[in-house]
Amino acid sequence: MSAREAILGKIRKGLAEGPPEADRRRAAAHHIAQPSRHPIPERVAGRDPDALKALFKQHLEGQAATVLEIETMDDVPDVVSSYLRDHNLPQRVRVGADPRLGNAPWQTVPALEVQSGRADPTDEVGVSHAAAGVAETGTLIMTSGADNPVTLNFVPETHIVVVSARDLVGPYEDAFAAVRDTFGAGQMPRTVNMISGPSRTGDIGGRIVMGAHGPRRMCVVIVNDTAPAERLPA
Repeated sequence: MSAREAILGKIRKGLAEGPPEADRRRAAAHHIAQPSRHPIPERVAGRDPDALKALFKQHLEGQAATVLEIETMDDVPDVVSSYLRDHNLPQRVRVGADPRLGNAPWQTVPALEVQSGRADPTDEVGVSHAAAGVAETGTLIMTSGADNPVTLNFVPETHIVVVSARDLVGPYEDAFAAVRDTFGAGQMPRTVNMISGPSRTGDIGGRIVMGAHGPRRMCVVIVNDTAPAERLPA
């Protein structure tokens, strides 16, 4: 008997001593179909949208992120261009195929060059749209795919993330529920990244170094438009 067979044999024996396999399968199926909610932290339980947004901003700014607010998606090109200008960055960004960003009137800012697709090492600025924002910790929920390639989260030194105010939630549980609702049953994205500010590390000499494993700058743009969002294709 190989070591692998011995290990699997012990696992099978242990499982056999528990509930029957059919019962375990039914319990797992029930949990997937009706996931239970965990206790919700008091700091976000029952908060109104304005309070959640304030807490979301407070956490992000405490992690060295810049947070800006605009009224509609039509304001995205202007706020992106202004942020780049204020930080002496080139007027050139990389954007995925997200339809919300694609419908923004980029042509109204002729100086801003918008390139499509995944980020590569020559890209200095990436622009993404977040699936949700978690006020509990100031965390952005980023789902992978052609709409918002994962490379935009980590390759450029500057990451600009657009999130709708209506997608700001209190606890993580509500964020994951929103992702499940958006993508539908059995259609979860391959990767969900949770980002709470620019990249940093304190591993070397106890000094905080920005941009060690990803962007050294992060700008979060909150869109306050409360019109109902269109459902993204699965």
